[in-house]
Amino acid sequence: MRNLRSDQLNIGVLLYGCGHHQAAWLMEDSSIEQIGDISYYQSLAQLSERGLLDAVFFADNQSFPAKSDSELPAFWLDPIVNLTAISQVTQHIGLVSTISSSFSNPYTAARQILTLDHATNGRVGWNLVTSMTDIEAQNHSMKALPQHDARYHKAQEFAELMDKLFTSWHKEDFVHDRHNNKVINHEHVHAFHHSGDYFQVNGPLSTPSSPQGKPVAMQAGASKQGIALAVKHADAVYSVSWNLKQAKAYRNKLNTAIRESDTPEKYIKVFPGLVTYVGESREEALLKKEKLDKALPIENAIKQLSTFVRQDCSKWALDEPVPELPPVEAFDGPVGRYETILEIIEDTKPTVRELLGYLNAGGGHLTLIGTPEEIVDEMELWFKSGVADGFNLMPPTLPHSLEDFVTYIVPELQRRGLYREAYSSQTFKELLNVR
Repeated sequence: MRNLRSDQLNIGVLLYGCGHHQAAWLMEDSSIEQIGDISYYQSLAQLSERGLLDAVFFADNQSFPAKSDSELPAFWLDPIVNLTAISQVTQHIGLVSTISSSFSNPYTAARQILTLDHATNGRVGWNLVTSMTDIEAQNHSMKALPQHDARYHKAQEFAELMDKLFTSWHKEDFVHDRHNNKVINHEHVHAFHHSGDYFQVNGPLSTPSSPQGKPVAMQAGASKQGIALAVKHADAVYSVSWNLKQAKAYRNKLNTAIRESDTPEKYIKVFPGLVTYVGESREEALLKKEKLDKALPIENAIKQLSTFVRQDCSKWALDEPVPELPPVEAFDGPVGRYETILEIIEDTKPTVRELLGYLNAGGGHLTLIGTPEEIVDEMELWFKSGVADGFNLMPPTLPHSLEDFVTYIVPELQRRGLYREAYSSQTFKELLNVR
């Protein structure tokens, strides 16, 4: 496989409500009052750009169950509209929106993404998902989500169709020649007549191709089908790895799929999720996590943990070590999350409360606690081990944890030559150094 790795890290940030820790909104200085205010997200993006980050990224969930008084509407605003507002107050940072192939109309989605890409001179990416819940499907005239295989079959066709739409004609064919009464080279602009199992689209798109060729394609599925989708269509992937062992396993699985594909020389960048608690001392960083963990609504967190481990955890002593759990071979539920829980227990020997804190601030992503030097040591190890081309930052609180990252961690990365000193690229594709 041809190595197209950069010599510096790429770092984006996943913006989510008041932060990724489920107790973030309960802090006395939280941003809970602002999560419906577009200027809040604009300010977070400007802070990210001051830190020279590569991208701001929005996940999405197209439902709002509101089953209790403490349900947080973290996806209050539509991602594309939110990013459009953000684009007006930033100049360099990439803008990544999640698009669901299960619910989206490809023509509309492609036109929205390309419109924003033209408006920003090529700063846009999109993250393809198949969505996860029946309650989302029930907002889109479905009784339930299709089965996993069917969703990914549709996603493959969706991605192929999006590529056709993104490149259906080029701005160079908009000639606007007044003297010869010629607006376009019409022989270069024609229908492509897509007819598939899920979509029938004549084309072409009403918007010409992107200033960066086509918008950067991201993907986040870790299943066999998700990795196959990434190998065929993605420039980079978001991944979930608690520790280096899991990160190596994921990279090996991805590389094997690439080698066995029609494009064995392709290189796909991998961006694991990253949760950071940083302080001038390790004790200060630990206190930041402890404060959030103590405020965590325990009843809901215990119910979630009980679901993950398939046993009643309500009688577990919160400030005692986690009771011994069966090995993964003896577990009869979803294995991925359970494996991560076992890895967290093995690595950190947590109390029950501490385990709940890890799971409710990133859900099993790499969590680093300590001084800037300690945190960058581990980031550098992952980068130089080849398991991470960068990271998808998931701040426990917003804006405070993001401010800490920009203030403490970015300078340490720069001091080691692992991160840019200034923006030097025009498009998001150039920023990530992907083809």
